[in-house]
Amino acid sequence: MIDLLDIKDPKFLKQMNHDELVELSKEIRTFIIDKVSKTGGHLSSNLGTVELTIALHKTFDSPNDKIIFDVGHQSYTHKILTGRAKYFDQLRQFEGLSGYIKREESVHDVWEAGHSSTAIAALAGFEKARQFTGEKNYNIAVVGDGSLNSGLSFEALNYLGHQNEMRPIIILNDNEMSISKNVGTLSKILNSLRSSKTYVKARRRSVKFPKFLIDLKNRIGFMLRGFAKNMTIFDELGFTYYGPINGHDLKQLEKYFELAKKVNRPTVLHVITKKGKGYLPAESDLDGLWHGVGPFDIETGKPLQKLPENVSSWSNIISSYLIKYAKDHPEFQVVVPAMINGSGLNKFQELYPNQIIDVGICESFAVCFSGALVMNKQTVFVPIYSSFLQRAYDQISHDIARQDIHVVFGIDRSGLVGDDGETHQGIYDIAYLKHIPNMEIVQPKDAEEAYSLLDYAFYVSKHPIAIRYSRNKIEYNSVLLESVEKIDKPTWKEVIPNGEVNLITYGDNVDRMKLLIQSKALNVTLINARFIKPIDTAMLDKILNEGHPIVVLEDSTKISSLGSSILEYMATSSKMQCKVEILGLPDEFIQQGKISELYLKYNLDDESVAQILSKYLVK
Repeated sequence: MIDLLDIKDPKFLKQMNHDELVELSKEIRTFIIDKVSKTGGHLSSNLGTVELTIALHKTFDSPNDKIIFDVGHQSYTHKILTGRAKYFDQLRQFEGLSGYIKREESVHDVWEAGHSSTAIAALAGFEKARQFTGEKNYNIAVVGDGSLNSGLSFEALNYLGHQNEMRPIIILNDNEMSISKNVGTLSKILNSLRSSKTYVKARRRSVKFPKFLIDLKNRIGFMLRGFAKNMTIFDELGFTYYGPINGHDLKQLEKYFELAKKVNRPTVLHVITKKGKGYLPAESDLDGLWHGVGPFDIETGKPLQKLPENVSSWSNIISSYLIKYAKDHPEFQVVVPAMINGSGLNKFQELYPNQIIDVGICESFAVCFSGALVMNKQTVFVPIYSSFLQRAYDQISHDIARQDIHVVFGIDRSGLVGDDGETHQGIYDIAYLKHIPNMEIVQPKDAEEAYSLLDYAFYVSKHPIAIRYSRNKIEYNSVLLESVEKIDKPTWKEVIPNGEVNLITYGDNVDRMKLLIQSKALNVTLINARFIKPIDTAMLDKILNEGHPIVVLEDSTKISSLGSSILEYMATSSKMQCKVEILGLPDEFIQQGKISELYLKYNLDDESVAQILSKYLVK
């Protein structure tokens, strides 16, 4: 058996027999479990696609044939087969192996994505380009069943289905959690018939028939499948559909992949896989807890890091407020796009199942849908990851803000997110929201302020409002949440007064900077800019009139940040006499790594900030 660390490319698979491939599947599963248990990563999705990926690389000829992975977090086996097993100790680590498809890593990585539902649209582009160039290669998209909820997927399917001069191959990886499989004896017979050599030869010959006979044959075929209740949306859209196919049977997978190469028209292969296959805790997980994991003990399945009782994720703190609010507001609804577990809403769903609506991976729909709910006397909270919310930009601007509809958005994973890397860093939401009229943006420094700002959002604000919160875990005292500050208008707070330099920041950085200033005895005024939009112009006027230097610290892109809002206000108010320095992230996509490592790289760590503050202090 080949050593996984010695693999350079997938060509060796062509020489392997079935038994050797089965043994390879087992070895890869063991390898993935071992490595992810140490580094963290996406486990269930990768365990479920081992045989599928092996069969793909055995049947097709990558990189000549283009394999496009939707999202890319199910690509660990692909990375192993393309020569990257030796880098897995640095999976998702700073300057290490990406947890997603990464074109600069390998010629076998042809399309990058951290958001779902882009693969079929990309497939259409690859296939159209193949037509233009006259290349003979195959283009294949591997798409999860959840991705088909997206409008982008449907748009691409609608385009491709009737492009009979093209031959795109879509592999629908169905883990039985989103799409019901076709069952029944006749279904199996028909699929067996459609995959037989006789049928394929007859079909290939039939293209020489007159068009009216081909159309008649297709209508009869659809009619037979309709009587068998085996019609699929793919048939309706014009694809040749085969399935369901056992996604863990290498012989069956190879058989259908070879068949798809001969069909010579748009084809969908419906493959059934088991998410988490080969690791019992992941196999039995119905809530997505093993989708993305931190380091864990393989024997027990328990995380290696256990949080103290008074430490919680921001998502869970926000959820605890929503539970309290829902108790007294039966008209309240949480609208979530396929992230109930990720957004910490499992307990909310358990307590208020009729007050939470999961719309699937459809951020644009979630936003527009929520606006209509609010217009019809519902109160709505929409939690969406920062990097996912940008997919609904048009709906936020055109449908919500333009009509000034009071939707409350939770921007989860705002700021740097660490090991998920550039596709998930939540560093752009301030930039893409703050220029939209009527939009309010806030970010709390701790759990108590989160409750205060949520009270403001639901009881005071009349406009669309977004509350940002990071991926971090924070300490909190549940007793303090019972009686919190009342905020009745947009205000900043002076945390440390009377300094020679004004440090303005928000969110998690407020308490971090408070500790820094106190530990180094810096003569610095610390301002908590909890309202990012609108800014507190009264306090800003006070700061500007004092004339001390201003340092703005934020873990978002410096372009169109809070710092730029302050500079814009200074320009319009003719108060440009203060020195201003903005500390934030540069105009580039930020790679994966621990947040502390990224802070150090971009001079946002404690020592770097202290040095910058010190240069403005009177010697």
